[in-house]
Amino acid sequence: MKDLSRFAITRKWPARHLDRIQLYSLPTPNGVKVSIMLEETGLPYEAHRVDFAANEQMSPEFLSLNPNNKIPAILDPNGPHGKPFGLFESGAILLYLASKAGQFIPADTAGRYETLQWLMFQMGGIGPMFGQLGFFNKFAGKEFEDKRPRDRYVAESRRLLIVLNQHLENRDWIMGKTYTIADMATFPWVRNLVGFYDAGELVGIDDFANVKRVLQAFLARPAVTRGLVIPAAA
Repeated sequence: MKDLSRFAITRKWPARHLDRIQLYSLPTPNGVKVSIMLEETGLPYEAHRVDFAANEQMSPEFLSLNPNNKIPAILDPNGPHGKPFGLFESGAILLYLASKAGQFIPADTAGRYETLQWLMFQMGGIGPMFGQLGFFNKFAGKEFEDKRPRDRYVAESRRLLIVLNQHLENRDWIMGKTYTIADMATFPWVRNLVGFYDAGELVGIDDFANVKRVLQAFLARPAVTRGLVIPAAA
């Protein structure tokens, strides 16, 4: 039986299954990247909800695993060399799980780096830009009389959608016929943009038929349906 007692996070979120990957998350676009990946791979895991309303992401226990106070984070009791291993940052976690499971990333060098290219495109562009647009369209930023900041993020979000839409022409997924971590990283953000952020009309989502088509294929996957609501509300 693995001993996780040296990890302070397990004192606030006790592990009931010491042999399973411990996931600390919320069902946000970044959070569900990892829950979807875990559901897709079938790797055994246990989910713990980090309550932002209670500021749990700033607790000493959570910060001991992720000093950047963001979700998701994982603790793998069977990490490299069989030792417990903690990790944060959703992109890094996706890569780690893909390597661990031997799934959802091409084995050949060219395919692997092309997948990483699109993963970085999401992490460096789609995530930050869509998130800023969400702030200015749905949250406190919508109260700003000056709409130039919002419009800047609208324009950049449209530009990113153009890039993605053009790439998806005649492709089932970002990597062609192969579903990968690049899709798991990207489409939760597209879903959030047109759903939770209510910015579909603002960015002209109907102009991006390929993006809409692949988003629907993504949402139709059973593992995606499950992963989008993990961790469940108490």
